[in-house]
Amino acid sequence: MLRRRAREEDSAVLIDMASLESENGSSYGSTAHASEAGKQQVAPSRVGSPAKPPIDFVLVWEEDLRNQESPTQDKTDTHEFWRETFLEKLRLAGLHVDQHDVQDKATAVHYILLRAPWAVLCYYAEDLRLKLPLQELPNQASNWSATLLEWLGIPNILLEHVPDTPPEYYSCQFKASKLQWFLGSDNQDTFFTSTKRHQIDTLSAAPENSQGPGLTQRQVLLQHWARWGKWNKYQPLDHVRQYFGEKVALYFAWLGFYTGWLLPAAVVGTVVFLVGCFLVFSDIPTQELCHSSDGFDMCPLCADCSFWLLSSACTLAQAGRLFDHGGTVFFSLFMALWAVLLLEYWKRKNATLAYRWDCSDYEDIEERPRPQFAAKAPLTALNPITGEDEPYFPEKSRVHRMLAGSVVLLMMVAVVIMCLVSIILYRAIMAVLVSKSDNAFLSAWAPRIASLTGSVVNLVFIVILSKVYVVLAQVLTKWEMHRTQTSFEDAFTLKVFIFQFVNFYASPVYIAFFKGRFVGYPGNYHTLFGVRNEECAAGGCLIELAQELLVIMVGKQIINNVQEVLVPKLKSCWQKLYSRRGKAGLGAHPAPWEADYELLPCEGLFHEYLEMVLQFGFVTIFVAACPLAPLFALLNNWVEIRLDARKFVCEYRRPVAERAQDIGIWFHILAGLTHLAVISNAFLLAFSSDFLPRAYYRWTRAPDLRGFLNFTLARAPPAFAAAHNRTCRYRAFRDDDGHYSQTYWTLLAIRLAFVIVFEHVVFSTGRLLDLLVPDIPESVEIKVKREYYLAKQALAENEALLGATGAKDDQLPSSESGPSSLGS
Repeated sequence: MLRRRAREEDSAVLIDMASLESENGSSYGSTAHASEAGKQQVAPSRVGSPAKPPIDFVLVWEEDLRNQESPTQDKTDTHEFWRETFLEKLRLAGLHVDQHDVQDKATAVHYILLRAPWAVLCYYAEDLRLKLPLQELPNQASNWSATLLEWLGIPNILLEHVPDTPPEYYSCQFKASKLQWFLGSDNQDTFFTSTKRHQIDTLSAAPENSQGPGLTQRQVLLQHWARWGKWNKYQPLDHVRQYFGEKVALYFAWLGFYTGWLLPAAVVGTVVFLVGCFLVFSDIPTQELCHSSDGFDMCPLCADCSFWLLSSACTLAQAGRLFDHGGTVFFSLFMALWAVLLLEYWKRKNATLAYRWDCSDYEDIEERPRPQFAAKAPLTALNPITGEDEPYFPEKSRVHRMLAGSVVLLMMVAVVIMCLVSIILYRAIMAVLVSKSDNAFLSAWAPRIASLTGSVVNLVFIVILSKVYVVLAQVLTKWEMHRTQTSFEDAFTLKVFIFQFVNFYASPVYIAFFKGRFVGYPGNYHTLFGVRNEECAAGGCLIELAQELLVIMVGKQIINNVQEVLVPKLKSCWQKLYSRRGKAGLGAHPAPWEADYELLPCEGLFHEYLEMVLQFGFVTIFVAACPLAPLFALLNNWVEIRLDARKFVCEYRRPVAERAQDIGIWFHILAGLTHLAVISNAFLLAFSSDFLPRAYYRWTRAPDLRGFLNFTLARAPPAFAAAHNRTCRYRAFRDDDGHYSQTYWTLLAIRLAFVIVFEHVVFSTGRLLDLLVPDIPESVEIKVKREYYLAKQALAENEALLGATGAKDDQLPSSESGPSSLGS
């Protein structure tokens, strides 16, 4: 039964698993009222006292003391009422609430320190079904490269000892009635780790627990992870998980795993490129072109252009040969299988990490409503699972809003297409203007200059449209009123990725599959808005595609890295300058939470994932045109890992420790890109490369490819030759009347057959690998069964059952029990 909510019910959300995202769409936030003005969060470092529970969260808001009589005073009073109501409900829930104020003449900063007592922690740990340790195990973190090097007997320079490595445990869902069975339950100060306390409270960023005289967790991460000198060391993922939570740790695990797999791809791609460098000087068709002198008089490239000699394009033809040779086919097949294996082995790695970090069944636990949804939902309805009234938004209304958002998405895609058409027209017009130059060099390189400058302009359009649409997608996704944080993030991610996919890949797709296909022939050229359609340069469209990919991919990586270095630094400096200016003259040493408040709020992981997924698309979808793409991606990711680590450790406030059992919808996007890459590379090799025409000519005419250049050039129709009083050649398989020749149709059949065979071979091999490589390692399956057995013993309601099985197993728990007693 639906009931319309009274507005006063919306003033606060008490304890909720879903974090309130910040204004920029991240998962950082508080469960305070969504509209509460000025409230921010901060992660203090080492605070607390033995007499009280440690500080779990700090809520912060600023108050402007200069405008007490301003017209917005009523709104300020409303916010104050909401705050007091919210804090009173926190006290009623059993939390300890302390307030500290810091003010000067203009501004007052209010800090609310929240502590969760033992009883509250136990109650919500059972309510949320958190998994807590039963028995300790030796840390069994491993890496495929470490295993390989150990098997080969080679010293592992990537391995480094990191202090305070978190142990592994057998664990089960917490029950307060069985508290004595859980390891460490006799110490209330340490039984619930800081990340577990996050999951129980889910209010804001949490403090760093004191570790005595040793290094704190953040200092350990700074020394052994977030330093440039550690670029050649394994990431301490268990430490990252212990401090930041599973969601952040899974991102860095994925980034490190993907970067490691890029190494063999980069090596093979570099070898393929070097093979192309050697073939440039021994390739007979390329030598024929360069030594043709005035043997091939080519038709004009535009209405006002002059005839030109094919030999003038020698450099472009040699550059095209770097990427277009037989090794490209092997590399495309290699990368297709590489992508399949990457995802298959990531599933195994993910399953191992999810088990070790006690989050393998996280998504099976019912997710609770987002605080913003709870605050804005107009109705309430009975939850059939919990039997309680909770905020409700009609599904039909949500579908209507999602359809409206889809229309906006289509409009933005249309804007991208318009920008692409403008780039096409720009290149055509620029090529004509530069070709008329009196400078011989500029005239000869007119198509390449137009193409290169067009790529740079396209990159500018891409960056601008990306910024605009991310903000627009965030507004639309909030308007759609998704109930849970997972559904919100999935909807937002899908919107942005679809747009970014079109935005980044539209130009490469055009060059790869459309440019030069609809040109026509001399005397009957096709036009777009009165401008003659573009032709591929003498080196072929593949070299232009490689140029476009390098400009967009490398240019975007440089821009992103500069932004990730400079923007946080500038924001941090401004934050500290503003904060210190407000505190000038106070003369007191700031408390830890005041110092932490000067850090930047965490912006989440969305942009980090998006950058890597788009890079994965460049590395796989168009790899036939650019075998160096994996190398550039590898170099970028080595920098990216340390950049992101430094941001999280040095620049950002500690984010809420969120649970996750995988990388979410991003894995499905990666799987879709992998399938698309197979199709894309098949068509690239069949229709954009000279591989099949060369193979056909070798089989039917000359094994040494002599005469191949003349074979690929058609003669202008007699009418065109008579009008210009000279004959010329152009690149096409046409007869003297401009009609497609029999060779064209034969090659078309061969190309289509190649696409079908290539796709079936790759997909069949990928399916076979999927069957041969189990998603969950056997060792993990054994540990899961063992853990289930121990949990059944520990949580057995029937004490007689426990006594009957006690003879078969040692009494639980015992931290001194070694792996031998566990049968693992």
